[in-house]
Amino acid sequence: MKNEEMAKLFSEATPYIQKYHGTTLVVKYGGNAMVNEELKTAVMNDLITLTLLGVRVVLVHGGGPSINKMLKAIGHESRFVDGLRYTDEITMMVVQQVLAGEVNKDLVAMLRGRGVGLCGIDGQMIRCSKVADKDLGYVGNVERVDTRLIDRLLDDGFIPVIASVGMDENGVAYNLNADTAAAAIAIALKAQKLVMMTDIAGLLRNKDDESTLIPTVEVSEIDGYKEAGIISGGMIPKIEGLADAIYRGVSEASIIDGRVLHSILLEIFSDRGSGTLFYRRGHVR
Repeated sequence: MKNEEMAKLFSEATPYIQKYHGTTLVVKYGGNAMVNEELKTAVMNDLITLTLLGVRVVLVHGGGPSINKMLKAIGHESRFVDGLRYTDEITMMVVQQVLAGEVNKDLVAMLRGRGVGLCGIDGQMIRCSKVADKDLGYVGNVERVDTRLIDRLLDDGFIPVIASVGMDENGVAYNLNADTAAAAIAIALKAQKLVMMTDIAGLLRNKDDESTLIPTVEVSEIDGYKEAGIISGGMIPKIEGLADAIYRGVSEASIIDGRVLHSILLEIFSDRGSGTLFYRRGHVR
């Protein structure tokens, strides 16, 4: 890279470094970026860079592929209800072992002393209740988030790495949707920004054509996109979570393409961003 190009990049990034310094960023981590080693390394390095630049970073993760792999290894069949994982007692045991154990600690190790591994059970951080509208077994709805443990780690310069497992008032563990958990944590922390990493470029007008990326969406436009079929299927709960976070105090939220190297830094520190930015009028980039 030429010196002039490098200088231009730093010049472009400077106002964003100032904007996000001292603020809280919640990143929901999943998809291909979680299984591709090159992408995985890039994400962890990006999070370290953000921390060094004074951003308070929280990483929230699931781990569906790793759960499926372990269930297959023990001969336990995965079951889904309307596209959602049914979590029986054996599956819940695997979820705890894999998410709060193997997956969580592998990510912490890659943060090279900056990360601290947690799940929602630690310090009763994420209190939840059993999903009531359909039988999904040990799958929970987030009721409240206690941020005391997260805040202490952030104050000391660490990156909390939080597995999407919670508990009810009786200490029973529940599997949580990682998107929902990330949104709830962002709301409780009054985060400046929530970023969800996915395996798509962002919100597309035509789901089969990435050139139709919609770069910004004001939250009041979401219902219209639903009616037009642009927001559908699995994108509905993800975007509803983003919208809820924005309406409840998170300044902005983005869906970014985790298949792109350094997509987090591109989203945070460049004019063009990465993916689709959701905002409430008055909070656009």
